[in-house]
Amino acid sequence: MLIITRNGLLLTLCLIFSAITLFAAPPKREFYEIKIYHVKDVNQATRIDNYLKDAYIPAMHRAGIKNIGVFKPVATDTAAGKLIYVLTPLKSLEQLVDLPKTLGKDAAYLAAGKDYIDAEYKNPPYIRIRSTILRAFEDSPMMKKPDLTSPKSDRIYELRSYEGHTEKIYWNKVKQFNSGNEIGIFARLGFNAVFYGEVVAGPTMPNLMYMTTFSDKASRDAHWKSFSDDAEWGKVKSMPEYQNNVSKNVTLFLFPTEYSDI
Repeated sequence: MLIITRNGLLLTLCLIFSAITLFAAPPKREFYEIKIYHVKDVNQATRIDNYLKDAYIPAMHRAGIKNIGVFKPVATDTAAGKLIYVLTPLKSLEQLVDLPKTLGKDAAYLAAGKDYIDAEYKNPPYIRIRSTILRAFEDSPMMKKPDLTSPKSDRIYELRSYEGHTEKIYWNKVKQFNSGNEIGIFARLGFNAVFYGEVVAGPTMPNLMYMTTFSDKASRDAHWKSFSDDAEWGKVKSMPEYQNNVSKNVTLFLFPTEYSDI
């Protein structure tokens, strides 16, 4: 039984708030789909851009799915003009599975995306689609929008994939990001990470992927120099338990389209 006075009420409310904060469940880990469109020419690329900008992203917003990222390889990449990356954050795998049904009920989406949705077999809007499904890391359960003010065309979004020799070795690298505080080091050094994810299904498993962002190429290079020189990182990478846990590192340099949410 509580006897509440004016001061007692304040104390009671403070205790309740503290208890709620202490025992509140951690944020539920998101899932991500990285969809890659392979296109053969400018015409197909333009059709995909129009579909994403006018139909897909608005429909996702209406469905309560925010922060859709659309990226393309930088001009110096041999894949420039050939690939379009779409990053979609999801609350669950069920939400991903239900997306076709959700979109199929959206009249505005069906109208705005008609060129893409109803394309004839003789004139498809793309060559192929490749998708990777990821689950957010335990210590980075939700996507973060990058805090950048530079023009989108100047930005560098670095998408990295770390492949492991075996599943057990791959999980050791995931542990290094979480328990080894590699995520924390990136955050302290201002890498503006968008997500860290365990690949659930994809073409190069076992692997993890993450995306960091920078205002431009010079900023990217300076940040990585600070990382390589960082004392804490020097200790972590030297720990015996984290040796030889990456078989292949694939690094992609992308920039966001003007209509990308992030």
